[in-house]
Amino acid sequence: MQVDITDHIKDKLRRSLRSAGHREIGGVLMGEQIAPGHFRVVDFSVDDKTGGRAHFVRSSEAHAEALNAFFLETDHQYGRFNYLGEWHSHPRFSVTPSAQDVASMIDLVEGERGIDFAVLLIVRLRWWRRISCSCTLFRRNFNPSSVDILE
Repeated sequence: MQVDITDHIKDKLRRSLRSAGHREIGGVLMGEQIAPGHFRVVDFSVDDKTGGRAHFVRSSEAHAEALNAFFLETDHQYGRFNYLGEWHSHPRFSVTPSAQDVASMIDLVEGERGIDFAVLLIVRLRWWRRISCSCTLFRRNFNPSSVDILE
């Protein structure tokens, strides 16, 4: 799988990460399918209130509103524009998913919501406003796998 992260999205991430400082923040990723297995991050929500110094759990209500607005904006073209996954920051740690991150994502795709796959993007702001990130694919009945990030 490949995921494009445009300069516009990286700029928005930088602003959010700078505002949060050393607190973890995150939200949901909204994407566009470019081709089978190739997606572009179109937008993301930000929950900058519930994160702590080493932990983030997003609030569902605010992100449901962001998804609904995204679906309205994209004229409910779910085959092309849809929920892509989750993202959060690791401002003080590696961008590698923690055991808790992996367990949460497995619960998401193995749960009853009917989500066949989701990606987890973990980001960190580095020197000179450079973003470090990792992206992992979670699919029902499969082990997590790395995603190629195209910039």
